[in-house]
This record gives sequence, structure tokens and C-alpha cells, in this order.
Amino acid sequence: MAQSNTKTMTATNSDLESARRVLKTEADAINTLASSLDGPFTDALDLIDNASGRVVVTGMGKSGHVGNKIVATMASTGQPAFFVHPGEASHGDLGMVQLDDVVIALSNSGETSELSDIIAFTRRHRIGLIGMTGRAGSTLAEASDVALVIPSSPEACPMGLAPTTSTTVMLALGDALAVCLLERKGFSAQDFQNFHPGGKLGQRLLKVADLMHAGDQVPLIDLEMPMSDALIVMTQKSFGVVGVVDGSGALAGVITDGDLRRHMSPELINQRAGDVMTKGCVSVKPSQIASEALAVMNERKITSLFCVDDQKPVGIIHIHDCLRAGVA
Repeated sequence: MAQSNTKTMTATNSDLESARRVLKTEADAINTLASSLDGPFTDALDLIDNASGRVVVTGMGKSGHVGNKIVATMASTGQPAFFVHPGEASHGDLGMVQLDDVVIALSNSGETSELSDIIAFTRRHRIGLIGMTGRAGSTLAEASDVALVIPSSPEACPMGLAPTTSTTVMLALGDALAVCLLERKGFSAQDFQNFHPGGKLGQRLLKVADLMHAGDQVPLIDLEMPMSDALIVMTQKSFGVVGVVDGSGALAGVITDGDLRRHMSPELINQRAGDVMTKGCVSVKPSQIASEALAVMNERKITSLFCVDDQKPVGIIHIHDCLRAGVA
């Protein structure tokens, strides 16, 4: 039994050493890439940024898988992009590539034969071509308008054969292109939410305006309203709070269940709303992220917040609205 445990521990240590070697090899290659970035990278960004069409990404084998990921990242960050398989391109899919597009072709060797037709198509029709390759003197690099040459680094595979480091570096370079384009376009959190309406990401980026109650649902009264009427409004709207507005329509304060308890007396129903309200209440803007509103409610130990635009209440959001939407 002791010998078996020793063998297991030895195997585990060997596995961890191999994993760390792989990650270090790939991390070193990405650091080398970062240090080598220069004019061609910004030239590639300019070519994409100035094009009125889309980004068409192509690649064969592992490079094709990386290309699909680059497309997914670009599309989700506001840059229209799609993938064309080089084999299918030679059998009709070249018709998907328009004259105002930009093509990014991926090939570590730069000599992938399956890319020849799509490369020739871009040259014949003067379509912008960005080559992402590991060889500066390759056919792809020489044919490209902009060649993004990946610095030579060893593959993490111990035989140096399986595409590992090279594909990781290509993927990182694609991410760099996508993020730089995002920043050039001023892509915002709202834009991101528009492209990611589902799942946790969409929930995290929901705006207060997406969840708030508006119009007649908002419990509002004026400063002079008798508390006898204010209590009716407060009960009908079911938020446990009512907003008090001044003559200009600005939010002057709120009346909560706590305010009612503090002013509880036989004279309460004869008082004005302005006499009972809490002045200077906390509020949120409709443009704020809903998770920010939830954080305020948790911090203040309250269940509702008025949504204010230019000092005037335009809605109300309840903690249950956030929880139902999955905001956390």
C-alpha cells in the first residue's frame, strides 16, 4: 500500500510539473509577443477600422478553431465578423466575402494550401488582407497587406509538434485586436449588454431603467396632501413608500413605514405629507446599472428606491425586481 501511494504521489508531481511547464512556455510566448508588437499591429487595426464592411476570418485545422474564437470575440464587442472555412470558400463560399470586407487569414506556417483560393480572391478584388503567421517570409506574409508575424517560440508539446503555444499566441493576438477595436469605437457597458442580453452577463449589466416601475405605478404625492390621502396612495401602490414632490415636480422626500411609526399619534391623519416625510432621500438614476441600485438598498437596509432624472422621479425600483431578474 505504501508503495502504491508513493507511485501515485510521484505521478501527481510529474503531472503538475508538466502542466506548469506548458503554462510557463505559453506565458513566455505571449510576453514575447507583447514586447514585439509594433507598426503592423496598428496598421491592422487601421485597416479594419477604416473598412465599411465586416471582418472575415479564415484558417485551417487548429488555426480555424482559433479563428472561430476571434470571430466570436469581435462580434460580441461590436465588430461585425464571421468565419469562412477555406475549403468551403473554394466551393462557393467566396461569395460571402464582399469588396468592403477585411480578411484575416491564420496559418502558423504561412503555407497552408487550402488558403490559396481565398488569398487569391482578396488580391484579385483588392480586399484588405491581414495575415497572422509564424513566418515572415511565408507566402501568406508576402501576399498580405499587413502581416502580423508571431515571434518564434517552442510548442509546449514535448515533441514540439502539436500546435499549442502557436495557437495560444494567435488567440491572444486576436483578443488584442478585438479589445483595441472595442476601445477605438468607445464600446460601452450598455453596448455590451445589448449584445449579451442572456445569461449572467446580461443580468449583471441590466440598467435600472430596464427594471423600474414607471408612469401611474409610481407612488407620488405633493407636499400639501393630507396624510389621510397619502396613506391611501401608499397602500394602493404596495411599495411600502411614497414619494413627495414639490411644486416643480422635484423629489423633496419620501414617507416610509418607518416614518409612519415615528409619527404615530391621533393627529397623524391630519398632518401634511411635507410634515411627515424624510427629506433628502437616497435615489438612483435610470441609467445606472441595476446591481448598483441593489447594493444601495442592501447598504441602506431599504427595499425600494426612487429613480430620478433631473431631480424629478420617473420610476421606482424594488429589491424584488432585482432578485427576480437575477441581479446580484
